[in-house]
Amino acid sequence: MPRDRQRRAIFLTGAAGGIGEALVKDLTQRGYLVFAGVRSNRGSLDELPHVVTVQVDVTDPGSVADAAKRVSRHPTAAGGLHAVINNAGVIVQGPLELVPPAELQRQFEVNTFGPTYVTQAFLPLLRLGGGRVVNVGASTARTPLPLMAPISASKAALAALSDAQRLELAAWNIPVVLVEPGATETPIFASAEAAAKSATDSADPHRVALYANHLAAFAKMMAKQKNGPVHRVVKTIVTAVEVRNPKRRYVTGSDAHVLVTLSRLPASLRERLIASNFGLDKVTPGAA
Repeated sequence: MPRDRQRRAIFLTGAAGGIGEALVKDLTQRGYLVFAGVRSNRGSLDELPHVVTVQVDVTDPGSVADAAKRVSRHPTAAGGLHAVINNAGVIVQGPLELVPPAELQRQFEVNTFGPTYVTQAFLPLLRLGGGRVVNVGASTARTPLPLMAPISASKAALAALSDAQRLELAAWNIPVVLVEPGATETPIFASAEAAAKSATDSADPHRVALYANHLAAFAKMMAKQKNGPVHRVVKTIVTAVEVRNPKRRYVTGSDAHVLVTLSRLPASLRERLIASNFGLDKVTPGAA
């Protein structure tokens, strides 16, 4: 193992579970010191070597600024950071008409504004360390899907921010990389389903009834969905972190590659294929 890698440090958000926790374990085994950003639940992070947990709420610019100050005071961060990985994210799903305003706002606060706040606060450490930004997006940003408008839109906005900032930071040779995973075996999908059910339960029952057939078709499609393994996404993110000249974007997962292909089709054909796959091509309005 190269001796200089032992001194490399990485800041990672959403580190307590799913992709984040697996990524922490992989990076520490490779000799990195990981500043593991968590909102509250630390999971098993405190038991891992070469991990410094940092409490941070990515939706709060003040909390993010405090986290950056704490990291900057650590001796290993004296030489700056090798990477900032914006991994924290949530999924808000359901018919857009039924998504509560607070849930829609939460979707963008975590997935879009959060990575922006983190990157702003940690850029001084990235400049110092000759580091890079790795944003974890989603394949639905390229091909928005029905009943998944909030996640599609928030990740599409993150992709646009990444592309613009890549040009802004080129003068300092700071790459901005976007990793676009497909559906992955993590608790985030179960959390999204629970949040969607809670939102539906509290919504106007007459409006909910209008979408009864849509929701049934969506549930049937989701039940057949095969999520990819976490290690595949971790491997892709690690590649984005370690390769000398990273690509602008990395797509991982068979379903993610399908969505990339769909994004290149004429809109009318693309929408027909998506409607058919979701079982919405023959759906009729529910009876209110």
